[in-house]
Amino acid sequence: MADPARNPAAPHDLPSFLPGPDGADPLMVISGLMLLGMVLAFGLFFLRLHTLPERMAHRTHKLQFEIVAVLGLLALFTHIHLFWVVGLLLALIDIPDFLSPVRRIAGASEKAAGLAPGEGDTLRDDDTPVAPHDAPEAPIAAKEA
Repeated sequence: MADPARNPAAPHDLPSFLPGPDGADPLMVISGLMLLGMVLAFGLFFLRLHTLPERMAHRTHKLQFEIVAVLGLLALFTHIHLFWVVGLLLALIDIPDFLSPVRRIAGASEKAAGLAPGEGDTLRDDDTPVAPHDAPEAPIAAKEA
């Protein structure tokens, strides 16, 4: 008995990817879903790669983390890849801390001069000069004796 929906002139063994008589096209649906999945996967991969310098700087607790994050945003919105490369280089490089040794030297110098920490500053917070001391205090070593 012949199928009433099939044309009698059509061959009996039709490929499965042809749309049926009702107009349903399973191959197009599968292709559309695969295209949507691939576009989402590519977008996620692109964003993951794009945030690589920021994640590297955050993971290693770099001082320049904010600069790397701003460079990443600039690269994303301006499409200038040099910002991304500079951000990646900043995320890979450790900037040395020059301020801590200078503060330690200043503190040791104040201690050797017999001043309290921070007393050797030449300007106050309101940018007025500190009045010179009439007589400097005795060094700390003399106070302990």
